[in-house]
Order: sequence, then structure tokens, then C-alpha cells
Amino acid sequence: MTTVSSAQDRTAHEGPNGLPSLPLIETPEQKLLRDSVSAIAGRFGPDYFQRIVDTGEKATEFWTALAQGGFTGVHLPEEYGGGGGGLAALSTVVEEAAAAGVPPLSAVFSSGVNGTILAQHGSAEQKDRWLRGLANGAARSAFAITEPDAGTNSYAVTTTARRVGGDWVISGKKYYITGIDVADFVIVVARTATDEAAGRARLSLFIVDTDAPGLSHQPLPTALQTPEKSSTVYFDDVMVGPDRLLGAEHHGLRAAFVGINAERILVSAICTGVGRYALNKAVAYARGRSVWGVPIGSHQAIAHPLAAGKIKLESARLLTQKAAMLYDAGLDPGDWGNMAKLEGVDAGLDCLDAAIQTHGGNGVALESQLSNYWFLLRMLKIGPVSKEMILNFVAQNSLGLPRSY
Repeated sequence: MTTVSSAQDRTAHEGPNGLPSLPLIETPEQKLLRDSVSAIAGRFGPDYFQRIVDTGEKATEFWTALAQGGFTGVHLPEEYGGGGGGLAALSTVVEEAAAAGVPPLSAVFSSGVNGTILAQHGSAEQKDRWLRGLANGAARSAFAITEPDAGTNSYAVTTTARRVGGDWVISGKKYYITGIDVADFVIVVARTATDEAAGRARLSLFIVDTDAPGLSHQPLPTALQTPEKSSTVYFDDVMVGPDRLLGAEHHGLRAAFVGINAERILVSAICTGVGRYALNKAVAYARGRSVWGVPIGSHQAIAHPLAAGKIKLESARLLTQKAAMLYDAGLDPGDWGNMAKLEGVDAGLDCLDAAIQTHGGNGVALESQLSNYWFLLRMLKIGPVSKEMILNFVAQNSLGLPRSY
């Protein structure tokens, strides 16, 4: 098992004045983490990824390999079986796996989003019961906030949780929930009251077993070619005990944003990883493919888009690393996490598009193993937060412009 300890992580990100700093050269521990994940993911690669997608199998073998290496919970507290390396460590895991052609969405929303929420807002009993499984990879989970009529306005969710005696009864529908089909439990965002003055929901979080009576889900057909499937999830009077309330009642969105902010950073990491994968593939092709007696990479029409993609990619990686550093230091990562998510997705898409173009008509042939990643990145440009909402956030919070929504 290869992990990065919390002490190692602090040393790597602490300047001489005790404040966090972003190292521009990786420490030996960070390089070991990157190389170890790359070695595991490289055993699977794009052939495995496409086979799992084509057959509809679950990517259990790959997940188990990551878990056995200690990588699914590398960021989670050591006292609950994690590696204590912080979000920066998980970002490395996600990026390296994606760069090997096996982007691990489960690591983003299961251990990434839900693991960080449980670590920071779960009770000792909840951590012992649910966080340990996420840390060692024995359990997987889903996160359910999205509803078709609420969109990006989480305060408009209509899924409710009402008290019945000492228990809670959850009713409603969630949309586009990824990984519910392989999850052991789901963290649900539900309306527990309404702020009449503001006219918006007061939200709470609940831990719900996916085999609970009244919970059902059906596949949501999409263009995505990923092992993780999206579903519509129905809660028909699902009853849970008081021990399933995660965090403070009516303050669920505050707890949820612990995971949502982590998700933005991890989405950037998965997209820059795919961008690296695509760029490496395109460069190899441009060096080896000759037309009119010279490699096509000698032509600026081929070389310049790849070079521009490289520049954009490295810029996005730096943004992502800074956002993860701020997150791990307990500082507000909002601005940097949002900017990293926007730039990471765009960089990944630019590199993927340039790689497809470099391959010509073969770029859209499935055997080239490029176009099958396109819809994943294109979807991540829309969610978990859209480009437009990121620009709204940066305009208001970074530039001080008037609120636009």
C-alpha cells in the first residue's frame, strides 16, 4: 500500500513562515504517489476502459486495484483508514488514472465528495460506520442533489424529508445521479423546512442505504461512454433513523459544499488527466505518421494546436494544484476551485479536440480511443457546475461586480 501521510503533505505545502505555499517541484513522496497510481492504471488503460463500457460491466477490478493500493482514500483521515494526504493527493490519483486512459469518476463523487463531507461533518459514529468503507474502498456511494426543475438553484429542490416520530421520511425524485447502481449508500440533499422570508428551502443531508425500502432508480440514457452510469432516483416515503442526519439540521448545503468544492477541483484533475492522455497520443501519432515524406508533426498546422494545448493544460494543472493546496490548508477554495474547474475542462477538451484533428478521419474511429472520451469532458463542462455559473461566481466574488442571478 502506497500512501502519502498528512505529515508529508504538510511539509510539502508549508513555507518558511508557516503559511501554505505551492511547491513548483514535486517532493519524492508526491512523485512516488504519481508513479504508483500510473503503474496501476497503466495495467488497465484504454482497452480495459472501452471493454467495460461496451459490455456494460462494472469497473470493479480497477476500483479494487486502486483500493488495495490505498488510493481510494488517500485523502481521508488516517484514524479512519485513509492516507491523510489531503485533496491534493486524491487529485493526483484522479489525474494519473485519467492520464492512463481510465478516468475514475467513482473516486470523484464517492470518496471525493462524500468522503470529505463525512470526514468534516459526520459524527464519530457515522465516520466509523461509513467513512471507513470509503477510505479502504470496500464501499462506494453516490451523491444526490440534482433535480430536473431546480437546475443550478439548489434552494429550489423539492425532495423533502419530514419528521415522523423520531425518524425521517424522504420523498421526491433526483436526476442525473451517477454511480447509484454500484453504490452501497447515497447522501441525499433534501428540504427539511422553508425559509418563508427568503422563499427558499432549508436543506439537510441524509445517509440512505441504496437497498432501503422505497428507494428505486432507473438508468438515464446518455451519450457518455463511461463505466459509471447516470440514473433517475425515486424516494417513495423512504424512512431513515435519526442517525442518518449528516451534519446540522437545516444547514445541509453548508456541509454539502465541503464536497462540492472538492468536486470542482477533482473534475479539473480528471479533465487535465484526459487532456494529457490525448496529447501524448497525438504527439506519438504526429511523430510517426508521415505524409509527403515528412512526419506530420513538422507542419505548424499540426504542431501549433498541440503546443497551445500543452500550454493551456499546464496552466490548468497549476490552478488545480493551488486550489487543492488552499482546500487542504482550510482556506476558502471557492474562487480558485471554480477557476480550476473551468480551465481544467477547457484544457482537456482543447487537447482532446486537437488530438482528434491530428488523427484526421481516424480521430473519430473508436479504435483510436479518443472520441469515446469527448462526451465525458463535454458533460463536465455543464456539470457539476456550468461555465456560466462559474463566470457569475468569479464576477461577483473575485471582481466585486453586482450579483447577476
